Amino acid sequence: MRAVERLVHGLEAAVRLFGWIAAWTCVVLVLLVAGDVLMRYLFRIGAIWLQELQWHLISPIALFGMSYALYAGEQVRVDVFYERFPEGLQRVIEVIGGLLLLAIGLYAAWLTLPWISQSWVRNEASPNPGGLPWRWALKSFIPLGFLLLAMQSLAHVLRHAFALPPRGE
Repeated sequence: MRAVERLVHGLEAAVRLFGWIAAWTCVVLVLLVAGDVLMRYLFRIGAIWLQELQWHLISPIALFGMSYALYAGEQVRVDVFYERFPEGLQRVIEVIGGLLLLAIGLYAAWLTLPWISQSWVRNEASPNPGGLPWRWALKSFIPLGFLLLAMQSLAHVLRHAFALPPRGE
């Protein structure tokens, strides 16, 4: 049982780290957008690379944030009936849902690998003049984000299957 708890804590620690990265990326994004707006409207200066960087930063926010949302219990769910179910049935539902999400996360990560590989081989960059190079690096966040989702799904399944105490207890 201790090995399962250590595994769950390790998986969740990785997800928390990437959640922290996503949160700080939000701060950076807000500062970049504010700076871009000020530069465009006050000084009439615009930069393609700055605008591209803004939408590039949205990717890790969403991709890392989805696993953190599951970790924090903030995922979208319908609790109309669930709240009335006995605890044992709730755990079964959590395990089945977690296993489905684990499979989806792994499959989505696997599906992106040929696409990402092609991007790396071609050294894909922005087609826009003055745009950002290394688009392949941005695309590499996609399988990483889905692997993080699979990791948190596994932690979720183990936590409910073994009736581990809630985080912090």
